[in-house]
Amino acid sequence: MTVSLIATLTARPETQEELFRLLVDQVEPTRAEHGCIDYNLHVDAIDPCVFAFYENWKSQADLDAHMEMQHLKPMLSQIDRLLASPIDIWRLLPAEPTGNR
Repeated sequence: MTVSLIATLTARPETQEELFRLLVDQVEPTRAEHGCIDYNLHVDAIDPCVFAFYENWKSQADLDAHMEMQHLKPMLSQIDRLLASPIDIWRLLPAEPTGNR
């Protein structure tokens, strides 16, 4: 089953630029990972400290493998210093056209 999620990261104002660079640096390597359908980074239109990833993975195993990748380590190893709050993750399920949920 496809795994879709939105992950929101809110930088501390003083680390916004640093976090942005770290996030941008992980986009291309992540898109090349096995099981990545798409991986898109966005910046909030009002608050430049808020970043969101919209991600789709072929399976939970692929997402789990992504979380262990080396290119995530520079950001994950500094998460407490970089972020103003914990990462907010929304897991999404496809809405059925028949209205079944």
